[in-house]
Parts: sequence; structure tokens; C-alpha cells
Amino acid sequence: MPTDWRRALAVVAHPDDLEYGCAAAIADWTDGGREVVYLLATRGEAGIDSVAPAECAPLREAEQRASAAVVGVSAVEFLDHRDGVVEYGLGLRRDIAAAIRRHRPELVITLNHRDTWGGEQGGGYWNTPDHKAVGRATLDAAADAGNRWIFPELISEQGLEPWDGVRWVAVAGTSTPTHAADAGPGLERSILSLLEHKAYIAALTDQDPEEYVRTFLTGNAERVAARYDGRPAVAFEVFPR
Repeated sequence: MPTDWRRALAVVAHPDDLEYGCAAAIADWTDGGREVVYLLATRGEAGIDSVAPAECAPLREAEQRASAAVVGVSAVEFLDHRDGVVEYGLGLRRDIAAAIRRHRPELVITLNHRDTWGGEQGGGYWNTPDHKAVGRATLDAAADAGNRWIFPELISEQGLEPWDGVRWVAVAGTSTPTHAADAGPGLERSILSLLEHKAYIAALTDQDPEEYVRTFLTGNAERVAARYDGRPAVAFEVFPR
């Protein structure tokens, strides 16, 4: 992964998306003095079947803020698009472009925007509409943020001047990775970070939470290690700009 950057903006659809993907890398980056901001399109209010959305949204927001703090992230923002029905379009692109202009990152991180998880030769598990919409909109918004004639209202109404300083967009969870970041130093904290999503994990599995989280995250890091000199890693598909 590129290392000559100071600020990153991580844009995903739901609470827990970053914890399942790249929190180990983020922990290492913040330890090194880099600034990372989280931007979530939704509050994950449709994510727990047994909890109504009005109750679920503040619960999952609190879990996400606690989770981010474990890996050194203090700034967590929510866009309030509706969980489960996020639509790719101008509104989503504008919201993400505005955040990029506010935070002025050199690196933008997002999650798999393609139809499936895995399945390098086809197949794999079907991706969710929210992930696809947010990932694709983030890739587009990285360019939108630098063009003053796209969403000019961001200047006139919010005073957000163009930011053309995004140098890379890194996609986690891709089946076609091009780069990797060392997961070793931050792996244990990434496990603790995902464990902060207590209510979500309790609804997701009957397995012991720590056993479930540790098995999932260490397994992912070890699978990438086969292509990364045997070291635990987080894989990304990096699009330079």
C-alpha cells in the first residue's frame, strides 16, 4: 500500500463494514500518526431483525463510535441514507463528494462495489445493494470532489471548495487485490474493534463472540498472507488518480 499520505477518509454503507474488512490496517496507520475519518452512509438500522429501526439506529451508531475508537479513529460521521435501500445516484455522490471536500484526504477507502464477494473465476456470494451503491459512488465522488462544475452548490451553499488531492481509492473486500497492508501490528485491536458491535454479533451468530470474531479476522489475514511474504495482511484493490 502507498504510505506517503497523512489523511484518509473511509466510506462504507453500514456500521461493522470496516471492522470486517480493514480495521487492522487502520489501527497500524493511526499508530503511525495518520488521520483516518469514517463516513457511513447509513446507521445500520435495518441490520437486526429483532430490533426495530428507531431503536436499532442509535444502538448501532454507539457501537460504531466505540469500535472506531479502539483503532484510533475519533471522527465518525453518518449520512442518514436508509439502510438496505441505499440508491446509487447524484444525491449519494454529492454527499460523499462533500465529505471529501471537508476532510481533504489523499487516500479514500471503500468496500467491494462489485456484484459478488470472492469468486475470482465467477460465482461467489452475492453482494448487497448498499455495498455496491456506496462503493461505486465513492469511486465516482473522488473525481467529483475535484471538479468545481460538478455539484457547484457545494461551493455556493456549503462553502466547500474543490479538493483534487485524492491520490488513491482503495477498495477492501475485492477478489482482485493489487496491494496489501500489514495486518500484524493492528490485528489484535481489529478483533477488539469488531467485538464492540455486541448487539449485531449477538444477533448474527450463536457462536461465542470472541471465537467467531477471532476466527473470521485471523482467517482473512492469513489467506492474504499467502500472497504477502507469509505475513498477515489486509488486501486492497487500489485505483490511482
